[in-house]
Amino acid sequence: MATIEGRSESAVGARTESAVRLYRRRRSPLRFVFLIAVLGLAVWVLAGLFGAPVSFPGFKSWVGQADDSSGALVFTVVPQRLLITVTEDGNVESANNVDVKCEVAGGSTILWIIEDGKLVKKGDEIVRLDRSTIEDQLNAQKIVYNKARAAMIQAKEDFEAAEIGVREYAEGMYKKELQILESQITIAMENLRSAQSVLEHSQKMTRKGFATPLQLEADEFAVQRAKLDLAAAETAKTVLVDFTSKKTIKGLEAARDAAKARMESEKAAFDLEESRMKKLEQQLDKCIILAPQTGMVVYANEAGRRGNTEVQVEEGAPVREGQAMVRLPDLSQMQVKVKVHESRVDQLRPGMPANIKILDQQLTGEVKQIANQPESTGWMSANIKEYATTVSIDGKHSSLKPGMTAAVEILIADLPSVLVAPVSAVVEQRGKFYAWVQTPTGPERRPLLIGMTNDKLIEVKDGLKKDEQVLLNPRAVVSEARVEDEKDEKEDGDQPSGDNRQFSKRGTPEAGSEGDKKASPGATDSPKGEGKKGGGEKGKSGKRQGSFNLMQFDADKDGKISRDEAPEQMKANFDMMDPNKDGFIDAKEVAEIRKRFGGAGGGQGKQKADPGGAIQE
Repeated sequence: MATIEGRSESAVGARTESAVRLYRRRRSPLRFVFLIAVLGLAVWVLAGLFGAPVSFPGFKSWVGQADDSSGALVFTVVPQRLLITVTEDGNVESANNVDVKCEVAGGSTILWIIEDGKLVKKGDEIVRLDRSTIEDQLNAQKIVYNKARAAMIQAKEDFEAAEIGVREYAEGMYKKELQILESQITIAMENLRSAQSVLEHSQKMTRKGFATPLQLEADEFAVQRAKLDLAAAETAKTVLVDFTSKKTIKGLEAARDAAKARMESEKAAFDLEESRMKKLEQQLDKCIILAPQTGMVVYANEAGRRGNTEVQVEEGAPVREGQAMVRLPDLSQMQVKVKVHESRVDQLRPGMPANIKILDQQLTGEVKQIANQPESTGWMSANIKEYATTVSIDGKHSSLKPGMTAAVEILIADLPSVLVAPVSAVVEQRGKFYAWVQTPTGPERRPLLIGMTNDKLIEVKDGLKKDEQVLLNPRAVVSEARVEDEKDEKEDGDQPSGDNRQFSKRGTPEAGSEGDKKASPGATDSPKGEGKKGGGEKGKSGKRQGSFNLMQFDADKDGKISRDEAPEQMKANFDMMDPNKDGFIDAKEVAEIRKRFGGAGGGQGKQKADPGGAIQE
């Protein structure tokens, strides 16, 4: 399929269809009669002044050349330049804004703020926030901080003392006690040896008769006591080495470790309180805000949903944490932000050129960014969907200020020489587009293959020839052109017009196909060939016959409609329309669908809504 500016012809046709439907929906009988009267009066005045129908290059008359007998207004088809543009108003803003936000925890109140629009240099004071609450918190925190510091110092001293106690016992007291016990053992051993020598001497003297038995017993007892003293000294040493020293060291080490844990705990508490105090000191410093760069001060007042100012930046106003108070735009890089209606936003692409008018300046730029989501709207315009579009401004312009109003014209396409027809001359019937050409035998319906549109003129790719005259008001003079209108008026009470519009966009093939060209100008799309010229033929019941031809979606012409070929509305109910579950809808199943929803009788009352949105009558 051919593409135009990166978009398919079907997409272009869908947009054109939207434009035509918008034109049809907006008209009313009284407005149409009034328009005809005004146009007729204008033709009469111009004809009286110049003695001939008004003529301009490219067409005979936008007012139209009137046919006295029929009241038809005509337009002469000639090649001409067609500019496709989107024009919207927007506001100038900086492409590089630096937001100055409130960084005080919990928010604060603005005590002083520099004037809006004033130029400042980097480092200048621009905002002063209320700091009284932070000062009170800081004073209280200093007390807590000093208590935590004292507790930490005490815990540290206790730990150091406990650590010294362990070394004191292991390297001092234990060695001292051990030396005492070893000296006692040595003394006991010497006493035992001495007692044994005395006993041996007493035994010799007793045998010779120089010592009494009583003296011998006393010396024997002295030996026995020396042995007991030696054993006691050795036992004391064993107890000291194997038990007392180890138990004492364990107790001292436990006390040391506990003191260390308390010291670490108190230090962590101190660090926490110190961190809190430093944060409060930083918060106190953040109450005085300096300009981060040179620029112009712009208050960050945001508009609310109802048009009023949602957040007012002024002296005495409360501000939230993280709320932008002042913006410092970089005036050397400016851009325009516009809001484009959803019906036109799909035509935009980044890089498209744009003409920008700001006051008396004519500037140029290009589309930089298109939002993915629509802008929020108020309750009075909830149905309007607009997408924010950013357009850059080429060059540097010192006279531009943020907030200026700019008129932006975005060039979508420039077609140098194409055949065009006015929107009012194109009529949509059953998802296809037609025009009525003035011929010697009367108006003749022509199927059109249309291209791009600027909502006033439509590019005609096929169906019209140069110098042919098309009717500007076919619905007013040709009954055949009003057939679809009568159908729409009947269906408007049953379903929203958006359903038809959506269905035509997604499911209807392009108008002007070969089958349409061969069809007679007045033929309708009746599936059984029963349509008559004008599309208004009635059945026996007195109601108009005809049903939508589902098989037109058979793109590969294999006699079946696959899920991929089906339009979006049919896909939702595709399984229900495919009873045999073979993945295709054939002609027999289409007939069953018509029969099921009352479409086979040809005039037995108004048809019900088709499950896939395919059968509409």
